[in-house]
Amino acid sequence: MAADTTPDPAGPSLRPGTIAVTAGRPERTPDAPLNTPITMAATYVAGGEVEYGRYGNPTWTALEDALGALEGGRCLTFASGLAAVATVLDLVGADGTVVVPRHAYTGTMMQLADLESRGRLKAELVDITDTEAVVAACADAALVWLESPTNPALEVADIATITAAAHEAGAYVVVDNTFATPLLQRPLEDGVDLVVHSATKYLAGHSDVQMGAIVTRDDELHGVIKGRRDLVGAIPGPFEAWLTLRGLRTLHLRVERAQANAQELVRRLGEHPALSEVRYPGFGGIVSIVLAQGEMAADLLSRKTRLWVHATSLGGVESTLERRRRWKAEAATIPEGLVRLSVGVEDVEDLWEDLRDALDGCVG
Repeated sequence: MAADTTPDPAGPSLRPGTIAVTAGRPERTPDAPLNTPITMAATYVAGGEVEYGRYGNPTWTALEDALGALEGGRCLTFASGLAAVATVLDLVGADGTVVVPRHAYTGTMMQLADLESRGRLKAELVDITDTEAVVAACADAALVWLESPTNPALEVADIATITAAAHEAGAYVVVDNTFATPLLQRPLEDGVDLVVHSATKYLAGHSDVQMGAIVTRDDELHGVIKGRRDLVGAIPGPFEAWLTLRGLRTLHLRVERAQANAQELVRRLGEHPALSEVRYPGFGGIVSIVLAQGEMAADLLSRKTRLWVHATSLGGVESTLERRRRWKAEAATIPEGLVRLSVGVEDVEDLWEDLRDALDGCVG
């Protein structure tokens, strides 16, 4: 098993970049590997803590130690981000109400719509920027689901205020922290009960892994969630866990570079005549732009770039872009001409020249 490298509260605290590099390492004994090996095992010798491959794996544990240390809680990893989402939604009892932003990840929204259509729960959609309205909606909620920033509208929620109201009403609060990562936002410090990640995105960071994660400070919730994972079997593969942990080692460097690139692009994009709006929450590597000429111009932009890749995912080292309304499940309140940019770690001048040239061809 990986050593627990969470900083000792009695000792010096480590900064996030150091935690990303050091957490989840094997114990420092002579000739020990510096990195946690991949443990390919479905069956274990009886009498220990694991017993069977569905219940645990040393490679998962190393990743869970590291991500838990970054978020400030205890982590459980899953086969995908949507597997983690499904596990959290499974906490909601029959006929319970889930308060959720009207603009959120389509996979989450589709799961909620499916559960509602089968009479399992009720989804109440809110404008997450209207804190007063969200607080009012918390009164009847079993679970309050937050994204901040939202996908792809990039709206920011008042997490602390909403969490306090939800707890007063007896509801759990979960934050999807995929966009911000624990380097830019640690929702558990605002009292949130659960943090969810699509580790496919920034945490792994190289567009070659599918994985999800849930982090909590509540030992009871951790036990319930692990029990669900054990029962349903939504477990990650050891190789995927190893790749994600390797990606996590450079998370601070990648996020810093992507954010710097995004901020510089936002500064330049604000004056481009092809755009009617530039949305950016002030942090992170995701930018949404709205083409003044609407859907056709947005589709044209995705075909005209040479460096930016037209793709639906985000958070990798490479820069990608996508018109979100090409998906039928995307909210109708998202503009047809909105293009989500996932800014990567390339040279910002190359990114700008490619994007500017493509936008120049979209001016009406």
